[in-house]
Amino acid sequence: MALNAPSSKRSAMQQIFLIFTCCIFVCLPLVVVAQHNNSVYYANVNSTRSPTTSHAYNNNINASDKAFPEDIALTQSLNASTYRYDEYEDDLDMNFRDKDYELYEYLRRTSVIFGLASMANGSNVNTVCSRQMRHIQQGILRKEPWAMKVLDASATKPSGFVFGQNFWLGSREACGAVKNPVAITLSKNYQRIMHYAIITERAPFDVDYRVVYLRHHSPWQVEIKMMSEEIIHVGLCLPSVCASHEIEELTRAYLERGLFIENDIYDIRPQLVYVKDLKLNKSFFEKRTFKMMSVFLAFTSLMLLVAAFLRVKPVVEAKREQNSSQVSQGSSVDVAQQLLPTKDSKEQPNSAATSTDYSGHSNLRDYVKCFDVLDNYDKMFTVRENGKREIPVINGLRSVCAMWLAAFHVFWYMYFTVNNKAFLISYAERIFFQYVSSAPLLVDVFFTISGFLQAYNFIRNTKQMETIRANNILQNVKYFFKLLFHRYLRLGPLYLVMMGTVDLFFAYIADVSVYHISERFDEKCTQYWWRNLIFIQNLFDHNDMCLNWTWSLACEMQYYVLATILLFTYAKNPRLVKGFTAAILVGTIAWSYSIGLDTKFQLSFDSVLATGTDIYISPFVRILPYVLGAVTAWYLLQRQSQIDISELKEKCFWNLAIFIFFTCIYSTIKRDMSVFSAITLFIVGRLLFSLSVCWMIVGSATGRGVWWSRILEAKVFQHINRVTYGIYLLNPFVIAFFFSLTNASTNADPLMMCVVTSGFVVIIYLASVVFSLAFEMPYCNWSSLMLKGGRSKSKRL
Repeated sequence: MALNAPSSKRSAMQQIFLIFTCCIFVCLPLVVVAQHNNSVYYANVNSTRSPTTSHAYNNNINASDKAFPEDIALTQSLNASTYRYDEYEDDLDMNFRDKDYELYEYLRRTSVIFGLASMANGSNVNTVCSRQMRHIQQGILRKEPWAMKVLDASATKPSGFVFGQNFWLGSREACGAVKNPVAITLSKNYQRIMHYAIITERAPFDVDYRVVYLRHHSPWQVEIKMMSEEIIHVGLCLPSVCASHEIEELTRAYLERGLFIENDIYDIRPQLVYVKDLKLNKSFFEKRTFKMMSVFLAFTSLMLLVAAFLRVKPVVEAKREQNSSQVSQGSSVDVAQQLLPTKDSKEQPNSAATSTDYSGHSNLRDYVKCFDVLDNYDKMFTVRENGKREIPVINGLRSVCAMWLAAFHVFWYMYFTVNNKAFLISYAERIFFQYVSSAPLLVDVFFTISGFLQAYNFIRNTKQMETIRANNILQNVKYFFKLLFHRYLRLGPLYLVMMGTVDLFFAYIADVSVYHISERFDEKCTQYWWRNLIFIQNLFDHNDMCLNWTWSLACEMQYYVLATILLFTYAKNPRLVKGFTAAILVGTIAWSYSIGLDTKFQLSFDSVLATGTDIYISPFVRILPYVLGAVTAWYLLQRQSQIDISELKEKCFWNLAIFIFFTCIYSTIKRDMSVFSAITLFIVGRLLFSLSVCWMIVGSATGRGVWWSRILEAKVFQHINRVTYGIYLLNPFVIAFFFSLTNASTNADPLMMCVVTSGFVVIIYLASVVFSLAFEMPYCNWSSLMLKGGRSKSKRL
């Protein structure tokens, strides 16, 4: 018995060991299957299941923690506020399995958000930020839905870097969906393989969309030398508690560590520029411009309301009186007819009930009347038959060229959002798009027309010419400044409104736009507003201009001053002015050649931009068409608006003019030529182009033309001509406004750009009508009253 006891114990132990072994072999497949089912989610949704029901994936998140390798025990260590990390986590022992470590390293190098999370520690960011950044990192490794949305919303390098794709913006909307579920309704009748949690699950903390701006130095990107092409925009979905300066610290650490894999491939050598949180700075409301514009808009709105009230009040009173008389007369039709506008009331908008109210009232009411929207609307939209002494083709030329330039500005002022800049420039050099890329030449049309009208209206005013001849020097100086003040009040109101509007708008988009704004007009206008105020902004570097598209307006004002001085002199000494005019023509051609050869001018877009100060906006270079227009006016008046040529020759001249016009537009199809050839084409092309416009004006002044000139003389252009000034000032602002507030970069596709450009032309026209009615016409009417000593009849200059 004693001998059998040990044997029985061994037998029992063997049985227990055998049973335990069998249990292990039986349970092991079940554990493997359980781990597989918990780590991989198959969305097999029953059609009767409610989408609001908690999904199995959400119920098994804790189970998935068990499936995650135990060697990566991050949960407690990464979220503990007392944990301290090394500067770059080099000594943090994670004991990854090979596969997981490869994924971790891959994400660190390819995903900026993951790489920044790996840099976060208590020494470079606050404790809460560090904890939440590591939470994102851990969630990505575990493939938690909210973390996968963060990863998806944050930037990775898209294709197209070689040709200008520097907008790695991720998705701002997707980042918003991390904290706010997407409002989308899905039918329960269909099976889906997706994780429903990617729609419903929120991040355990608040996140915000930020943009990190990096300056690259890669030789593997086409460098066009236009604006800030080398700025890479990196959109990231980051914890809200992380301050911008902390994101900058993490970015510097990430770049210095050399983890950015794109640097190895494209030799980007990125440098941090700044980080933007896309929130409006409080200092925006403290800007002086904001306060001034608020007061101005409040005053204008009040005047518009008062003018509307004064217009409605007499109509209501007249209607009340008529209604009282209806009782005795028994007629209501006559009253209604009196209140309806008639043909005469269109010509004289207030000739009905309002005329008796306005006439004889104080000057104050006359000034308020300047803001009458209906009056100004009638003036803007009324068209009539062209008079014998009018030159109707000018209306068509101005209108068409204003719209044409607006189309060009769509391509120019969207450039800072384009992700294929090299292809955009390539399209612009093709023959089909020459009508757009050569549109800046159309500015010479406006210069030619301005020079013509200045000389034509001045010289044919015989009474004014006799007064100038009879005046002494002091009297003429006073009269000169009166005309100058008149001109300034004509241009000033809408111009000053646009200066304030653009200043505020660019300060706004500098804070909230995802794009790096290279042309900070808010900063330029703050420093150099006085240059624009006295119309000399084109005499300085084009990079330091407030509203850089107004250079031509400054040129016109300067030419106006010069032309007026010469016309005053012409009234007393014509021969002197003729000689001086010839000297200006020769001088501007010689100056253009000198500057062009000195700056090595070429017709490429980068060269035109680089030489913009010396050539493109220079009043000494651009005066040629203005002088030609003035000379044409003098010649036409000398011939008493009569050109004695045969009908055949006249038609040949008309067709030759349009042929030269479009030949000059398409003359830059070949841009790769020598410096001398380029500057010669620039000068001769502009000379011929202006002469073609001069013939169109002369031909229309004589009352003759061809079929296409009749189109330009259509009455509809009378209306459009009245808003061309608004179109000129507004179009860059409207274009920049829409493009800067988008969240995705622009791909310059030729077909879509035609559609977009057409839409912008319509929007710009409508905006110009509104701005003209609200600002230009009321204040121009007001300035007319001021110049006329407050007479009751306001007349638009």
